[in-house]
Amino acid sequence: MPFTIGIVGAGQFADTFAPLLTHHPLIGEVWVTDVVSERADRLVARYGLSGTFDSFDQMLADPRVDAVAIFTQRWTHGALAVQALRAGKHVYSTVPMGISVDEIGAIIDAVTASGLVYMMGETSFYNPATVLARDRNEAGAFGRLFYAEGDYLHDMDLGFYDAYRFSGGEDWRRTASYPPLLYPTHSIGGILGAWDTHVTKAIGIGVRDTRGDGVFDRSVSMFDNDISNATALFEVAGGGSFRTNEFRRVGYPSHIRESRFRYFGTEASFEEVATAAFWYTREGAEDVSRLVETSATLDVDDPSLAHIAPDLRPSFVSGYAPVHHRERIPAAVAALPNGHEGSHHFLVDDFAVAVDAGGMPPVNAWRAARFTVPGIIAHESVRRDGERLDVPDFGDIPGS
Repeated sequence: MPFTIGIVGAGQFADTFAPLLTHHPLIGEVWVTDVVSERADRLVARYGLSGTFDSFDQMLADPRVDAVAIFTQRWTHGALAVQALRAGKHVYSTVPMGISVDEIGAIIDAVTASGLVYMMGETSFYNPATVLARDRNEAGAFGRLFYAEGDYLHDMDLGFYDAYRFSGGEDWRRTASYPPLLYPTHSIGGILGAWDTHVTKAIGIGVRDTRGDGVFDRSVSMFDNDISNATALFEVAGGGSFRTNEFRRVGYPSHIRESRFRYFGTEASFEEVATAAFWYTREGAEDVSRLVETSATLDVDDPSLAHIAPDLRPSFVSGYAPVHHRERIPAAVAALPNGHEGSHHFLVDDFAVAVDAGGMPPVNAWRAARFTVPGIIAHESVRRDGERLDVPDFGDIPGS
């Protein structure tokens, strides 16, 4: 039987995912709620959704709703997920999982107690570079992985101002100061999505912002944050390390490729830059750009994207790459626009299949914690002037 899902937050991402949820054969009714009721009404009218709820609490109280998809502002996800799980609803949540170790622990406790599905919608797990690295690592092609790098390079001037204005209202500068390392999963997820390990130690270094536009100003910031660019170095279990960059003031074409990755093994290595990708062995280099190159699924000037800043639109239309295992995607979903380097279709399908089968999605609560907690600890390290800190781990999936 198809299950019913409620969208929480009718913003830019919800607008992209609503048609995918509506057309997935395992999903029936799709409802929506937003604190700005006009946005929820618009989503219903545009995609023919089942209707709206006046509040999140009302949605959770309705027995017709089996699951929720959380698309709210990034620091709200943890508390909403716990509330939904305790109300008996499966949860799909956009990133990050939470902004404190306690929040993340509460989600894992709620999943453990309820047996419900929790999935974090991390796009980098399905990034073509991650898929290529994961496939080749599982085949043993790297030898032993011992070092990797992951960057999420998204300059504020390339669409982020508009996005924060849209979600933050008149006080948008307070929220636009969101600490980069508390949004770590686009960089960490691409590394740990291919390398089966977890972080044990973290060091963070931050660059204080000097733009002077009221963003990343500690006197304005609701997060007491003046760091706009941050780097973290992580030690992993079993030996090895990786480095991530979370940059918000950077001269880089993030509209071409926001996340990029490098992996180094004892027998081979792989790296991706803005416009190319290479596989290396001791014998030389192989250009594998064609394997990770995505194709657009919608014109960036399509009227349906009018509410999204022009510099953000390429991310919302990029589709499959040759390396993707697209054969499993239902035809009704595959025919629709994709996004974020082909990830949107996989995100919806993995959640739908997990709820239907009562299983674990790839980015379940335990893996989501490993993608998120290291950034939280690295941010604390920044605040402690680069102190090397232990990173707590919630363990592997029970029974794995």
